Amino acid sequence: MVNKVICIIPARENSKRIKNKNIIDFDGKPMIYWTIKAALDSNIFDRIVISTDSKKIANIASLIGIKVPFLREGLSDDFTPISEVTIAALKQAEQYWSENYEIVVQLMANCPNRNETNIQDAFNYFNEKNLESLVSCSKMNMLLPWWSFTIDNNRKPKYNFPNFLNIRSQDLEEAYCPSGALWISKSSKLIEHKSFYGPNHHAYPLDWFSAIDIDTYDDLKIAQLARVFKKEK
Repeated sequence: MVNKVICIIPARENSKRIKNKNIIDFDGKPMIYWTIKAALDSNIFDRIVISTDSKKIANIASLIGIKVPFLREGLSDDFTPISEVTIAALKQAEQYWSENYEIVVQLMANCPNRNETNIQDAFNYFNEKNLESLVSCSKMNMLLPWWSFTIDNNRKPKYNFPNFLNIRSQDLEEAYCPSGALWISKSSKLIEHKSFYGPNHHAYPLDWFSAIDIDTYDDLKIAQLARVFKKEK
């Protein structure tokens, strides 16, 4: 049997900046709930896999509706690229279920505001354009990377783009930042390049709300406030 599309949700136990980040409360549910719900509601996946090293996270996922028959084998440190985690989970799934997957979609659990419509639209775009790889992103509306700088020990700034310092903000080109909300790749290309950032990858813009990555407590507060605001709007 050949299943074409697999969704992989990486969710390791340890997280440095927010303890138990993937299952911390977010809008009354464990954070991972919203990603699992979006994946299920999209109705495009033949298989949804939670890649975790945690029995607790596995049990929570099972209560939400996704069985976790195997745990992640290693790759739970702070240095392993997430693409390696997804490739390992892909190979585990193919071996466990004796299935082959043409397309892999990676959804990060720390992007709870991304929904099923975002996934469906990006997936349709990926197929319509016959892409090899796609990475979600959003506009950097609040910060201008063109005026960014580093600071030395004496607090002296070193500008990354000094040629742009005297250009008005409205005249600068729009800049985008990658989001972990959804990444899509042909499985063969992901394995070949060991990254979603292969030579032919494309960017897929999401609105700022849907693209929020939660990595710090400040991110968490912003995402929660944005969600409340959207409900009340």
